[in-house]
Amino acid sequence: MELLTFGKTGWGDELFFATLMTIAVSITAMIIGFLFALIFTPLKLSKKKYLNFISNSYTTVIRGVPELLVIYLFFFGGSGAIMYVASIFGYNDYIEINAFLTGSISIGIISGAYSTEVFRGAIQSIDKGQFEAAKVLGISKFVQFYKIILPQMLRLAIPNLSNVWQITLKDTSLISVTGLVEIMRQSYIAAGSTRDPLFFYSFAAVLYLLLTYFSMKIINKLEVKYSKGY
Repeated sequence: MELLTFGKTGWGDELFFATLMTIAVSITAMIIGFLFALIFTPLKLSKKKYLNFISNSYTTVIRGVPELLVIYLFFFGGSGAIMYVASIFGYNDYIEINAFLTGSISIGIISGAYSTEVFRGAIQSIDKGQFEAAKVLGISKFVQFYKIILPQMLRLAIPNLSNVWQITLKDTSLISVTGLVEIMRQSYIAAGSTRDPLFFYSFAAVLYLLLTYFSMKIINKLEVKYSKGY
């Protein structure tokens, strides 16, 4: 356990900050994923075929390719795209995207694809009579969504969103390839320095399990809150 002490002799403080980084990336990615879901869910439910095609292409492609490939494409492709735009304005030096930003957006894109399907299923599970009643009463679409659809959607979506959160949390281990020091990257560094990979990778597994356990406790409380009366 001396390897986990805080200070110059142990790796406890480095792993602690790496855990905070993992949490920060996971939360940021989930928020970005929700934003993508809010954009693509209405397209998926639209009666217009070309909007369906756009949303279906997004969810099919992102869910169909490996998560690591998405991260690589965004990390290297994003830098290339920015450098191309910069070259138009006469700037030809190398531009590297911030590792935190790269990881959060790439994982957020992945999370958004799964969240879109969750929201779509939740909205389709709401009784159509409620939409018709809101329309007959002359309720605006904004109020209809905020007061009628959103609360019921959350109640139906939270159990499945817990799975999306777990996927997002575990996918943060993949962004170590960008150089961002989260749990997996720090465990790799510590294992290489001490030549004790079994200990540090096992401890990394424990950290991920603890994060999953406590986050599920919070999600279960939210599920109970939004399920009152049912």
